[in-house]
Amino acid sequence: MTTPHTAAHAARTAHAHRIPQETDAAVVGGGPAGLSAAICLARYNRRVLLFDTGRGRSTHHQINRNYLGFPGGIATVDLRSVGLKQLADYPEATVVHHTVTHVDGDARTGFTLHSQGGSWRARTLVIATGTLDHFPHFEGWEPYVGRSMFWCIACDGYENRGKRILVVGHTDAAAGEALQMRSLSPHVQLLTNSHHEDFSPLFRERLAAARIPVLHDQLRQAEGADGQLHAVTTRGGLRIALDSLFSIQGATPETRLAEQLGVELAATGYIAVDVEQKTSVPGVYAAGDVTSLHSHQVSAAVHEGSQAASAANYFLYPESLKAG
Repeated sequence: MTTPHTAAHAARTAHAHRIPQETDAAVVGGGPAGLSAAICLARYNRRVLLFDTGRGRSTHHQINRNYLGFPGGIATVDLRSVGLKQLADYPEATVVHHTVTHVDGDARTGFTLHSQGGSWRARTLVIATGTLDHFPHFEGWEPYVGRSMFWCIACDGYENRGKRILVVGHTDAAAGEALQMRSLSPHVQLLTNSHHEDFSPLFRERLAAARIPVLHDQLRQAEGADGQLHAVTTRGGLRIALDSLFSIQGATPETRLAEQLGVELAATGYIAVDVEQKTSVPGVYAAGDVTSLHSHQVSAAVHEGSQAASAANYFLYPESLKAG
């Protein structure tokens, strides 16, 4: 299987000699949403720049098993690799491996994207910057992500049926996740991993009724090998044997670029969009995990990327080609 690095290098090499300084659309974010948007825009024969830093949720060791068309699942890193290879077929598309640090402008004058590597102008913008997950940080934590440390019951709950599951978090969201996990396994515990806990009286009662142990302690270190957790120890001296850990400590949507343009955010802090992925700023669209507190699925991201591309393409048509 082609790696993300080699596929990205191929896409970069194919078009490096003519990276346009001005383009029809800029897509910021190279995950499933951004790749979907870039491919669809290229298929509309639009010049598109995809800014991909090679980071984000889809670069973890996750196996996606609920995306249609992949019996047995596909690693998200492989899905990115296939997407980049697919995008490389279109001369209208260029992959840029720079972090966009600032964006300004509007749909009338065009949007300017700035990075340490230069500046680019685009007539439309698709923001697919995703979220920053708040995983428990202990020594050597990263290799466990996507293998035995997860954040999504819809993505990975099924594979953990009957296993020893530790849910980590100190809010009603974590309590709710622990309760939902009981439909998959009788071996569920909840670790607050915080100096305080914010469970409402209602969820305290539900946890007690479900006989889910609640451990008011903080994670100190983990035992495991090759991405598989075996146990964690806490600052209070507890040793908790487990097969999987579900981190429900929240995530921060990466909305910095949207805020620079004055894009409206929802009360949850995510980018507010309509059914066509339009934001409050004309010519600016958003897709993927950065748009919603829930439904952080590859399938949803790919759909939103395609929808944003279609809306951006229609926006680019002259008024004489638009009906109604």
